Amino acid sequence: MTSKRAEFARQLRQSSGLSEEKVWALLRSGRIDAHKFRRQHPIDRYITDFACERLKLVIEIDGGIHARDDVAIKDHLRQTDLETMGWTVLRFTNEQVLTHPTALADAIRAHARLITL
Repeated sequence: MTSKRAEFARQLRQSSGLSEEKVWALLRSGRIDAHKFRRQHPIDRYITDFACERLKLVIEIDGGIHARDDVAIKDHLRQTDLETMGWTVLRFTNEQVLTHPTALADAIRAHARLITL
């Protein structure tokens, strides 16, 4: 039996936007230095946009709604919880992903270097 959370994550994967599709094309199949990312990955009570277990790294792609105060507060609390669990959260806007996709790969590589020192 599929849990409600797993079903919700599946629905999110099937309804992802252009930015998330571009990020997934960049991350899938270990395309960045063989780091395996999962899309719409559950961590505790949250479903993250992208997560790499080995790097303990979450990538969040924020659309325009994330500029709203109420959403920004929820994002901050969620990020704080994830960081308390030992994860690093990197946030990118849709615009950043679409205009500077290499910045995402550079940030992942920089994080990987930090944790292997």
